[in-house]
Amino acid sequence: METTKKRMLSGIKPSGDLTLGSYLGAIKNWAVRADLFDCYYFMADLHAITVRQNPADLRRRTLEQLAQYIACGLDPEKNTLFIQSHVPQHVELGWVLNCYAMFGELSRMTQFKDKSAKNADNINGGLFTYPALMAADILLYQPDYVPVGEDQKQHVELTRDIARRFNGIYGDVFKIPEPFIPETGARIMSLTNPAAKMSKSENEDTGRILVMDAPETIMRQFKRAITDSDTENCVRYDKENKPGVSNLMTIYSACTGKSYAEIESEFAGCGYGKFKPAVGEAVVETLRPIREEAARLMKDKAYLESVYRDGAQKAGYFAEKTLRKVYKKVGFVAK
Repeated sequence: METTKKRMLSGIKPSGDLTLGSYLGAIKNWAVRADLFDCYYFMADLHAITVRQNPADLRRRTLEQLAQYIACGLDPEKNTLFIQSHVPQHVELGWVLNCYAMFGELSRMTQFKDKSAKNADNINGGLFTYPALMAADILLYQPDYVPVGEDQKQHVELTRDIARRFNGIYGDVFKIPEPFIPETGARIMSLTNPAAKMSKSENEDTGRILVMDAPETIMRQFKRAITDSDTENCVRYDKENKPGVSNLMTIYSACTGKSYAEIESEFAGCGYGKFKPAVGEAVVETLRPIREEAARLMKDKAYLESVYRDGAQKAGYFAEKTLRKVYKKVGFVAK
């Protein structure tokens, strides 16, 4: 069904469990936009296999991620939720855009360099060319905005470059999307290494909080969280000189809605010993209803199946319109 709303699209790989960073940095912000935008969100299982996955784990995590999306507030009646591999047009357009992405552009992608270093025994072609598939993920739906973390902005810029290149050759085919980066909670860092993003693939579990973690686990992680080595022992936002405390303040602000000034005032003279448990408690109460609802949804497989089937049908309708136009432009014979 056509809509006059501007369109927004994004997705997360089901290669690990959703973290607090994923929720505060992305999904929480997606949920409040459903009334303003025509929103498409997907489980990026095609991207997940650039790194070897256990098949059973990938299937489980894909469904768990869908359940967690819904539990986080993404109402399937207001948002189109689907599994990437269920819409074959992603792969079809991905191949075409591979032919319009330059080798030098793909070589400069930061995530390719990072993942190559971490997976030296499996530097496959998909790992190198997946930004072209990501461009297809986006351009298929002609979105106005792509909500991404700061670390993914490079891929959106490449998508824009590929779209401009294609349009320059064939005319006005693709809408040029804009990256949409939220200010608050845009990048939640590791609790043990505030210089690195909180990651679902993080080897050291103490550095991350998972959406489905039990309250006692969350409290234990925050009590162990790195603060800073200064002698001040005060709660003050200073990202450069106090990255650990600043990260905890970012989390607390995102969970409570309080400003940094309000947080500094609340914990003036208290030190880190009181602040860290308070952040943990705020996170526990933020995640509690999500964890409980996601667990309930995972028991209702029929409902989840109806959501992803309906979502794929709607997504496929729009994706096919774009793909047909692209195929005609490049000279493929119509079916």
